[in-house]
Amino acid sequence: MANMPVSEMRLPPHLAHLLAARRLDTAKDVLSLPEVELMAVLDAGLPTARAAVAHVSEAACPPCQTALALLEERVRLGGGGRLPTTLCGLDEALGGGIPMGKLTEVVGPSGIGKTQFCLKLALLAALPEYYGGLDGRVVYIDTESKFSSRRMIEIGQKSFPQIFRQEGLAQKMAGRILVMRLASLADFTKSLEQMKVTLLQHDVRLLIVDSMAALMLLENEKATTGFRQHPLRWALSFLKSIAEFSRIPVVVTNQVRSQSSDDGYHFSFEVDRKDGNNRAERFDSHLIAALGIQWAHAVTVRLVFESHSGHRFIKMAKSPMSPAVAFPFVVESSGITLLSDEGIDVTGPEITSIRCQGQNVLSR
Repeated sequence: MANMPVSEMRLPPHLAHLLAARRLDTAKDVLSLPEVELMAVLDAGLPTARAAVAHVSEAACPPCQTALALLEERVRLGGGGRLPTTLCGLDEALGGGIPMGKLTEVVGPSGIGKTQFCLKLALLAALPEYYGGLDGRVVYIDTESKFSSRRMIEIGQKSFPQIFRQEGLAQKMAGRILVMRLASLADFTKSLEQMKVTLLQHDVRLLIVDSMAALMLLENEKATTGFRQHPLRWALSFLKSIAEFSRIPVVVTNQVRSQSSDDGYHFSFEVDRKDGNNRAERFDSHLIAALGIQWAHAVTVRLVFESHSGHRFIKMAKSPMSPAVAFPFVVESSGITLLSDEGIDVTGPEITSIRCQGQNVLSR
């Protein structure tokens, strides 16, 4: 909880005022300073500096819990707090659906169905609880202008016809989804800083970022190699903080890039801008998730969308709830539909690999 605001820590009033006056706004600001520097910044003695560190540490560090307490909390929240995807096999593998309070990544090549998946999740979070939804608002950060209200309503009408026949319900559901179109990492950073207030004021039950890789691509084009990871680290830390603070699912889409460093291409959506399908086909044989190892370690669940053997698959490549399994799927008017609820076991290098029959997907 490094980004936990000091203003939310319920510190002793005199200490809270002192930290605010010195612009030490987060736990990281306080705890990253050695005692001597903190004394200088606060213009106070050693006891005051140590008291600040002790109070902030206690407030920012999550309390220890027993395994029994965690189990009881999961039962109280109804399966640990999940957003069901309505894809039965995937939900069973996930322990009930997309976990709340965690960061879930959806990664795959362009055009394979990541946004379709996110649109369905947004709709499900907005549905009333008696229809299986979360009965809340959704913040959908759209960085590539791919969000389509018309497509989302179509998914709703085909998936829940008995619900969407009710007069005005489609408009009500669409009105619960707050779409933010951000074109730069600076805009994204500014929005995240205001996000916690927005989540509380608007009863937000799901945050989607589609996609993070697009923002980082623009940032990388402007930055030198030595500074590329810093903005990503900050965004990653803040997204995890939002998930934990608000106890909501945070879903982030990620692109794929070439594993080879000498081909001059980085992301799958860049291939179409260059040499066309022949180049895309060769590119697809060396695909890995973008955003790097640090990002991969930080996400709790990684769902890989890939294509091979004539089918598209959702592969659970990383999850604390389930071994690696894959489910074949198709994209229909009702959204994503699994062809089988029986997961296919995935082992060895196939767990981390991303396969794609390039020209069949990238050209769409």
